[in-house]
Parts: sequence; structure tokens; C-alpha cells
Amino acid sequence: MHLKELSEAFGVSGCEDEVREVIIEAIKEHVDDYHVDSLGNLIAVKKSHRPSAISHLPKVMLAAHMDEVGLMITHIEKDGSLRFRPVGGIDDRILLSKAVLIGKDRIPGVIGVKPIHLLKEKEREKVVKVEEMAIDIGASSREEAEKLVKLGDYAAFATKFVELGNTVKGKAFDDRAGCAVLIELLREDYPFDLYAAFTVQEEVGLRGARVAAYAIEPDVAFVLEGTVCDDLPKKRDVSPTTRLGGGPAITLMDRTFIADRRLVNLLVETAEENNIPYQFKQPVVGGTDAGAIHLTKEGVPSAVVAVPCRYIHSPACLLSLSDFENTVKLMKAALGKVSSTKLTSLSRSQ
Repeated sequence: MHLKELSEAFGVSGCEDEVREVIIEAIKEHVDDYHVDSLGNLIAVKKSHRPSAISHLPKVMLAAHMDEVGLMITHIEKDGSLRFRPVGGIDDRILLSKAVLIGKDRIPGVIGVKPIHLLKEKEREKVVKVEEMAIDIGASSREEAEKLVKLGDYAAFATKFVELGNTVKGKAFDDRAGCAVLIELLREDYPFDLYAAFTVQEEVGLRGARVAAYAIEPDVAFVLEGTVCDDLPKKRDVSPTTRLGGGPAITLMDRTFIADRRLVNLLVETAEENNIPYQFKQPVVGGTDAGAIHLTKEGVPSAVVAVPCRYIHSPACLLSLSDFENTVKLMKAALGKVSSTKLTSLSRSQ
């Protein structure tokens, strides 16, 4: 499992190079070919080495995005502090006092704001806006800061991966969890050619997936994700989006797509046949690379399977290792059945 390496890698949207190198090292001995496209997607091909009675097998695409939410430096103040803007969806409330690493040299910094001792009563009742924050790298002047950091440099949260029993803590499980699942899946052989797309810039508009799917032209697509887990106690009885430890989460619909019911049924039947716990993601929130993939060219039947993660899009997330392992198990078993009679109609080549 490569979750620790992937979690700690620096990979804000548009700066996925370090993550891509970790993945290449992990998969190069298990695929027939791989390349990096002009946008930065890593696309690997694993040819089938199994005999099949079906003459026209579906072309199957698995996708997981490499990028994480983060920050970009937009201005350097006279006192050496750094102004920034979010890259991807980040709640202003979680930024204060967080440690970050900036640029290719991984310059350490802390997101600062006026201390509570100096706040007026009304100020204490308000959420501090990102425009009012700055990153302190210990510089005492603009000139000193400019020797270390440049405008346009990315900043990522400085979070170390930690094991907490069957639960692990780290950053960027959305979607390094999906990347880690996909790496494990590439160790197996399947009765069709498998195209693995480790995509870029999902957090800023599903951009890499759109390009990758257009190039691959898949008949079927599965998107592997790390998704919202909202299972903490609430004042009223409402269904959580997912539960930690409840198994892989299958999406029926989100804001970007409606899952192909044939693929959903395949996943559910496979889970039940193999006694793999599973859950449905609810309610209808968020979006994934499937939103871009399923609209490619003539359309691509798509489904999303995700590892539940608490506190995504924050400096520290929690993930259940049993959920991760069961996601791998479910996908391995389901992929083995994709070319069955029930699904062969998905292949355009017939």
C-alpha cells in the first residue's frame, strides 16, 4: 500500500509532478505501457493476458485524480508576509495557524492572523476571511521573502501520515486514497485491456479527466475516489454522507452525473456475493471526474466507488484501512465480471 507516500507528496492542482513520480515508480513493473500527456495526466495501459470467449471486449478506464486542494502565493507584503488564495474548495475556518510548505524548496510557513488577545468582541464572532490572512515564513522584509518564495508558488499543508490503529491520519486522501486503490488494482490481470488514468486538476474543474477520457475513448469507466464522511454526532437524526468503517461508498448520483445503473448493480451484486460491506453515498453532494468522463464523445457509462474519509479538503483527514482494503477487494471482483454477458453491450466495437 502506497498511501503514506502519496499522502505526504506535494501535489496541489497544477503541480502534481511529485505525486506522478511516486505513482510511476509504483506501477511501472505492472503495466505494459505508460505516458504523460500534455496536461500532465499519467495514463497507463495494462493489456489482457487471459483468453476470452468474447471477440470484442470493452475498453475499461479506471480514473483517480492526483491533485489536492492547497494555496497559491499572490502577493508579498513589505514585512515579508505572504498573501495567498485557495486552489480548490477550502473552508476559510480551517486555515488559521496551519503549517504549510511552499514552492519547490518546501519553505515552511504558518498561516497567521491577529491574535485573540487583540480582537474586538465583534471580530471574535466572525469567520476570518482568507483575504485577511497571511503566511509567515520568518522573513522580515519583502526582499528577504523574495529570496525564498515567488509569486505563483504553491503551498500545501505540512501534514505527516500517522497510523491510529485501523485508522490513519494524513492529508490529501481526496484523492490519494483513490490513487492508492488504483495502484493495487494494476497488480492484477483482467480479461480486457485496462486503461488507468491518474488525472490532474480535478479540484479546479475536472480538467485532466476530460482530456484523458477523450484520448482513451473508453466503453466503461470507474472513478476511484476519497469521499466525504460525515458521521460525527449531530443534533438531529440525519443520514451521514458515508460512515467510516461502513465499506466502500457507491455513488448513485451527485451534482455532476448519474451513475450507470448496470454498473451500480454489478458493484452491489459483487459486494453481496463476496460478503464485502458497502454503502451508498448520500445525499446528492459534490462531484468527481465521472462528471467529465461520462460526457466524453458519444458518452461513457460510468460509476464511482470511494473510500470514506473524514475531514476532506482540510489539513488532516481520517481513513479506515478496512474501508480501503474492501474497496480494493470490491473493484478486483467487479472488474473480473465486467466482460460478462450482462455488460458486453457496453462495448462500442460490437
